[in-house]
Amino acid sequence: MIDLKLLQKDFQSVSDKLMRKGVSIELLDTLKKKNEELKSAKAAYETLQAAQNAMSKEFGVYKKEGKDVSELKEKVDANKIKITEALEVQRVRQEEMEALAMSIPNIPDDDVPEGKDDSDNVEIKRVLTPRTFDFTPKEHWELAEQNGWIDFERGVKLATSRFSVSFGMGAKLERALINFMLNFNSKRGFEEVSVPALVNRAALEGTGQLPKFEDDLYKVQDQELFLIPTAEVPVTNLYQDEILPSEKLPIKMTAYTSCFRKEAGAAGRDTRGMIRQHQFHKVELVSITKPEESDRVFEEMVQTASDLLSSLELPHRLMTLCSGDLGFGAAKTVDLEVWLPGQNCYREISSVSNTREFQARRAKIRFKDGDKNSFVHTLNGSSLAVGRTLVAIMENFQNEDGSITIPKVLEPYIN
Repeated sequence: MIDLKLLQKDFQSVSDKLMRKGVSIELLDTLKKKNEELKSAKAAYETLQAAQNAMSKEFGVYKKEGKDVSELKEKVDANKIKITEALEVQRVRQEEMEALAMSIPNIPDDDVPEGKDDSDNVEIKRVLTPRTFDFTPKEHWELAEQNGWIDFERGVKLATSRFSVSFGMGAKLERALINFMLNFNSKRGFEEVSVPALVNRAALEGTGQLPKFEDDLYKVQDQELFLIPTAEVPVTNLYQDEILPSEKLPIKMTAYTSCFRKEAGAAGRDTRGMIRQHQFHKVELVSITKPEESDRVFEEMVQTASDLLSSLELPHRLMTLCSGDLGFGAAKTVDLEVWLPGQNCYREISSVSNTREFQARRAKIRFKDGDKNSFVHTLNGSSLAVGRTLVAIMENFQNEDGSITIPKVLEPYIN
């Protein structure tokens, strides 16, 4: 959640930054109206409270001087009623403001490039040179079916479209990738954790998926439980509503989970293959840091994901997302895009984001900052999406006869 105190202090500056992220003028006008109503409610309460304090002092003087206090007492009693009413108005206005603020995205960092969509993202660098083929490379769904690794039709039979079933070496490679990624991240200082695949509403509100993205979540009928869209949700919320000791930070974690998304806004996109599925496996990185350490940890997380791709011999590039392409909770994001020769393009395989204190405010995650409690910074990133990594291996390591060579680092994981 954005800092409401900052909003009240400098509404225009915050509004200008939110407009960079695509927030509509209509929503900002509503936000401004609610902000002014809250300020007026607070001012009315403070005026009445000041009058009460003044009358209380006067009441003491009257009694000391032996004056008749009956008329003054009536005024004091009447003002108390007004104070109670004003306090209730202030509470309602505060709740309205906070409810609206929950639907407002994070403020982008000042150094985030200007832009409307992914065409305005800025390339940072490319890592490894794509292989040159002396034959026309196939796309992953052809290779998957030819080798018997993935069955898309049986996935539909068991569930619906955008589900698949892995067989034989395809299933073994998924398991190998998960173990390899977790081990790799652990060696980089990220503690492995295992978390539930179901979370409550408070957890999803804490990381920003609710209330805005409820239509994209799978909900358990008659319960306030949801299948997780990413391990970011349960791992970040491990420390929900806690005050952490300063010396415990940074906390760096990695987790494997299955993830579930309706892909409500992706109709017609990537309908073939494994790029965009309703259920997929992912290994996640999550960090909880002091504000002054978050930039360093952010770069460390980006490097970890990049080095992981390099160890798998997968060419990729790093992209800084522009303001219009940033996610709801992100203040800054670097995407890692892997080269897919079958598609002859780079496709996203990891997204590393710094949310600053946006999620920490919502989830109430703080740390002991000297004599006061301050909000932590939370960061998250894919390391990596397992299905997309398998896709990249199939396309980059394919042979002319359709067979696929296994990357050397994975050989110990598949015997």
